[in-house]
Amino acid sequence: MIKKDELYLITGGTGVVGNTLCNRILHMGGKVRVFSRSHDKLLELKKQYNSIETVVGDVTNTEDIRSAYMDVKGVFHLAALAQAMQSGGASDSIKTNVIGSINVLEQSLKTPVEFLLGVSSDKAVQVSGPYGATKFLMERLFDEYQEKNKDIKYRVVRMGNVIYSIDSVLYKWKSLLERGEGVMVTEPKATRFFMTKNQSVDLMLNGLKSNSSKPYCDIPKSTSIGNLLQAMANKYLPKGKKLKVKEIGLQPNENLHERIVDNGLMSNDMEQYTIEELEKMI
Repeated sequence: MIKKDELYLITGGTGVVGNTLCNRILHMGGKVRVFSRSHDKLLELKKQYNSIETVVGDVTNTEDIRSAYMDVKGVFHLAALAQAMQSGGASDSIKTNVIGSINVLEQSLKTPVEFLLGVSSDKAVQVSGPYGATKFLMERLFDEYQEKNKDIKYRVVRMGNVIYSIDSVLYKWKSLLERGEGVMVTEPKATRFFMTKNQSVDLMLNGLKSNSSKPYCDIPKSTSIGNLLQAMANKYLPKGKKLKVKEIGLQPNENLHERIVDNGLMSNDMEQYTIEELEKMI
C-alpha cells in the first residue's frame, strides 16, 4: 500500500478522483507526483497541495512517461479521454486510453515499481461505444503485462460513474436548476452505478490488496437518471420554481442499464440509492 515518504505517480491526476487520491496519499504520509497535459490545472492543484510535484506531459509521449517514472514507488494510471469528451469518435480515445496505457505499462518493464494500478469503468462490461471498447482493451493489457512481469503488481479497478467527475452532466444540471431553467435528460428510466470521489479512492486502495490483475470492484448502488435529477431539483431548484424537463432519448453508445461485473446483475436490478441519499451525495 502507501508507504511513508515514498513517491507515487498519478497520471491524469487533475480531475476530481485524482485530486482526492492526491489528498489521501499525502494524508497517509506518501509523496505525490501528478502528471497531466494541462499546465493550468496542475498550477491549481499545486496551489491546493504545495508539497506535490507536477509534471506537464502526455501519456502518448514515451519520453514524457519515462521522465515521470523516475524514483516513484508506485503508479496510479488515471489518464484517459473521458466518455463525454469523445463525441462518438474513436481515434483520440484509442490514442489516449489504449496507446497511452501501453506506454505506461511498457515503462514499468524498464523502470521497476511496486505496483501499477489502472482505472477502468463499468462501460467495459457491456461495450456500446469507443470509450467502453478502449477500457475493455486496457483491462486486457494489464492482464497481459502481469503475465510478462511477475515482479510488479498490475491491478485494475472498475468504477461506476463518479459524482461530479469531469464528464458529469451534474455540473450542467446544477447550473441550470439554480437559475430555474429547464434541463435536458436522455431517458429518466435509465439506470447507472454512482459513487462518490472518496468511494472511488477507497476502491483503488482496496484494489491494491487484490491478488489478481483481473478487474476489481466494490459494487456501488445505482440510481435511475430520473431519481438523480429529482434529487438535484430538490436541492438546487429555487423555491416556487417548477422542474422543467425535456426528454431527448438515449444517445448513441448509451445503454439503458449497465453491468459493473461480468455476467452480473443489471443496474436496474441492483440496490438503488434513495432520493435522500442522493441529495447528500450531490
